Amino acid sequence: MDEGINRRKTEHIRLCLDDNVEGVNKSTGLEGISFIHNALPEINFADIKTDTRFLDKPIKAPFLVSSMTGGSELAAKINQNLAKAAEEKRWAVALGSTRALLESDAHQESFLIRKHAPTVPLIANIGAVQLNYGYGAEECQQIVDMTGADSIVLHFNPLQEAVQDEGDLNFENLLPKIEKVCSALNVPVGAKEVGFGIDGTVARKLYDAGISYIDVAGAGGTSWSQVEKLRSNDPLKKAAAEAFNNWGIPTKDCIVSVRSALDDVPIVSSGGMKTGMDAAKALTIGADVIGFARKLLEAATESDAAVIETMEQIELELKMTMFGIGARTLDDLKNTKRVSIMGKSLLEYES
Repeated sequence: MDEGINRRKTEHIRLCLDDNVEGVNKSTGLEGISFIHNALPEINFADIKTDTRFLDKPIKAPFLVSSMTGGSELAAKINQNLAKAAEEKRWAVALGSTRALLESDAHQESFLIRKHAPTVPLIANIGAVQLNYGYGAEECQQIVDMTGADSIVLHFNPLQEAVQDEGDLNFENLLPKIEKVCSALNVPVGAKEVGFGIDGTVARKLYDAGISYIDVAGAGGTSWSQVEKLRSNDPLKKAAAEAFNNWGIPTKDCIVSVRSALDDVPIVSSGGMKTGMDAAKALTIGADVIGFARKLLEAATESDAAVIETMEQIELELKMTMFGIGARTLDDLKNTKRVSIMGKSLLEYES
């Protein structure tokens, strides 16, 4: 078990770093959104504020280090660098799937990063499908206690599991089990996809079951069917996976759909997020927190300083976008009319 987990997690990291694992002809949809420049912003750049709260904790910017990895030697180095950088920049940070934490004694340090990020929101993570494979509220609470997490997120990845050689495919009757977990745990429970997206209909079902926030994790970034295709030893699965290289709901469409279904539920926008301007666009259409993953991964293999440099660039891009439209706060950004969506301007010109 130890060797298998370590190998799979390491392969995932290497493929995401070295291969083209994005969907084919699939984007986030955010390119259809543009901002309308304000030549007279009437604000001081130094006064722009991006601070907010997530999981009842303050964060400096509406940013999350998205779930990526754990359970291998390489993952330990990556997660420690991400945690140190998140603490320095006061971003929220999420762990990769923590099933290995309970099933393997090896590389537990890859998940036990609270000592490196003592004050920021920390999210543990487990596959929702594991609720059909012996996991329940007790195991989820154990993960929370071991990691010191402020929340646990259940990830949903049916297509990835279908392509993965070791995939768990029984997604039947999960909602009642999700409801039991949500009611039993002493921390909020979130829900996320892994890059194929959550729509408003599914989000409503999850919210009604007790889920506290939705990470839409839409299409436009890493495609995990592509990742699993590259590491599969099954020629039939490898061939079949090609039919799904443009599968998924674009991140923009996920945000709009979930926000239309759920007015007040916090939305995390991950899936192909690359810049602070991407973040600004997602915030404008209904997201509350923006998750970055692959954008930070390469830097995390180097050092926490390299991650911090990437984070600072993303923060600057967000502030520059806000300055360019005259938005002093995140609320101003979310309510701006200086935005054009699919060619339709929201700006109300005054004579």
